[in-house]
This record gives sequence, structure tokens and C-alpha cells, in this order.
Amino acid sequence: MPTIEETKAIWKCADAVCFDVDSTVVTDEGIDELAEFCGVGEQVALWTVKAMGGSIPFRTALSQRLGIMKPSEQQVLDFVKNNPPKLTAGIKNLVTLLRNQGVTVYLVSGGFRQLIIPAAKQLGIPLCNIHANKLLFKEGKYAGFDETSLTSESGGKARVVAMLKETHGYKKLVMVGDGATDMEACPPADAFIGFGGNRIRQSVQQGAKWFVTSFQELIDELHVQRQ
Repeated sequence: MPTIEETKAIWKCADAVCFDVDSTVVTDEGIDELAEFCGVGEQVALWTVKAMGGSIPFRTALSQRLGIMKPSEQQVLDFVKNNPPKLTAGIKNLVTLLRNQGVTVYLVSGGFRQLIIPAAKQLGIPLCNIHANKLLFKEGKYAGFDETSLTSESGGKARVVAMLKETHGYKKLVMVGDGATDMEACPPADAFIGFGGNRIRQSVQQGAKWFVTSFQELIDELHVQRQ
């Protein structure tokens, strides 16, 4: 993994940035919020901690959490309608700044596409730039999740990053996130920035060469480049 100086240098001239969503782009964990909405919040939150800490395979945690919830299609629709995204302070300005500088922005998440679309729309990020899991339904009832999604298993974010680099030829792609699964994506990401503005994961704080607690720090670093 690059040093802090190297990470900052790559950040200043990145051609693509991949943001994690839960506890990074938004202040909460979408699956935990959905679980609370479905009345099983505490049980699911325990599995989320295990998943983000990297102590168990991500797909195992995902399957266990969904098995507890079994959300119906209508419950998901009602949740999205009644729970607009709680964007983290500074993310909208940061995404706008990056896009104005010609940087392509992606949302790469172990969460669910259905819950992420509203945040992407608020940030002006094309829906085709969302790489996340997809809930499946049959006749309105929960029917599992799309297991072909790269982000449905441990190491999935790294595979998404590798795919993006191969497809688009990015030379300086940066991954930004709060969790172990984000840090695991570097390499193939050219740099990783740990984010602790909503939750501080000890493993990430210790492992990231550059760890920030606000998006303003990233904005400031980009402004240094322009002066």
C-alpha cells in the first residue's frame, strides 16, 4: 500500500474514485436501517459489525442478515420512500469537485442497489456507476440476493476495482471507505483512503496510510493542488 505522501499525490491526480456507501457516503448502515424498519434491528446489527470488521466471510454475514430480515419488496419500497439518504457532511461538495475536475466517481458497496439509488441521484452519480448487491423477489416475497454480484463476497470490491481498471484503463484509481472490505481493495486500487467520519473501525484506522475523519480534508487537499 502506498505511503501517506504517495496516497495524497495519487489523490490529487486520480482519474477515478470509488466510494463505499454505508458509513461513508451516508451516515448510517443501510442494511441495519432496513432491519430496524423490519423490526429485527439488533439481531442484524451484530452481523454487520462482524462483516465490517472482517472477522467472517462477507457473504456469510450477508446471507445471515437477510435470512433474519426476509424483507418483502413492498417493505423495501416503503423503506426507501420513508427514509431519504442521510448524506455525510461534505460528500456532495466533494463529488461535485471531483466531477468538475473530470474524475469519474463510482459507488462500490456491499449494500443493496435499491437502497443506494436515491443517494446516487442526489449526488449526480450515474446509476450505471453503482456496483452493489441486488435484492431478489418472487411475487413480492424475499427470494435471496444476486450471488453473481462481485460485491456479494469477500474480496468483491477488489474485483470491482480490477474490472473497472481493465475496462476503462484507469491509471490512478482511489478507493475511499470505512471498512475492512474497502481496504482490501488496495491493491488493485492504486491508493486507499480510510474514512472515519461516521464510524471508526480500528483495523482500518491502523491499516490505512491516510485516515481522515471528514471529507473536508480531502477537499482541502484537492484545493492545494489547484493553488
